[in-house]
Amino acid sequence: MAGHSQFKNIMYRKGAQDKMRAKVFSKLAREITVAVKTGLPDPDMNPRLRLAIQNARSQNMPKDNIERAILKGTQGADTTNYEEVRYEGFGPGKVAVIVEALTDNRARTAPALRSMFSKNGGALGETGSVTFNFERIGYIEYPATVATPDALFEVALEAGAADVVSTDETHEITCAPDDLGAVREALEAKLGTPNIARLDWKPMVQTPVSDTETAQKLMNFIALLNEDDDVQRVITNADIPEEILAKLDA
Repeated sequence: MAGHSQFKNIMYRKGAQDKMRAKVFSKLAREITVAVKTGLPDPDMNPRLRLAIQNARSQNMPKDNIERAILKGTQGADTTNYEEVRYEGFGPGKVAVIVEALTDNRARTAPALRSMFSKNGGALGETGSVTFNFERIGYIEYPATVATPDALFEVALEAGAADVVSTDETHEITCAPDDLGAVREALEAKLGTPNIARLDWKPMVQTPVSDTETAQKLMNFIALLNEDDDVQRVITNADIPEEILAKLDA
């Protein structure tokens, strides 16, 4: 179970996320609002909303912000219609990039992303040009302090998880996408609320990024994408060595 995190290199770094706290809250609020619009305002009756609220709480989003986002999604409160759109392409170092967006105007979002890709040594591709190299999974994350690797593995196996990777910092549990809700609820009953619980993309083949300059360009590109209000998440298949990551974080 213990080993290198599959997800450490494919998501933008926590430090970058901390610098964008207000924008992160805005994106979380949009997800909550859309979850309400596509279901019910009661998290007990709306799994997507329950998950969105949980992820917002894991980022320390204030309760008032969460309640406002729920209210905004109730019938008649906001007439804005958001679409879930996935964009795919290649970034610096020919790294595969998936961008998940919630937008009320595709005619604004698509050109903006295409420009970001082209100006940063990449190219936006067609639907399916990248995702065929990724596996859709359920992803749940707990801090390492919640249990020992062996104890966590036993609990996760009993809950129906497919795999667990434990590091010095986290326990990363993966499962089939359709099992995410059930596995999360089973784990939560024994371990408490996880840091993260969501549908995710796991690369079946990773692209090595072996020099600092390319890695820096890639991280800058990911940060730029995340600054766009319509972008919810950015996932890549980059495999950046720990020593290079350390230099970028310094």
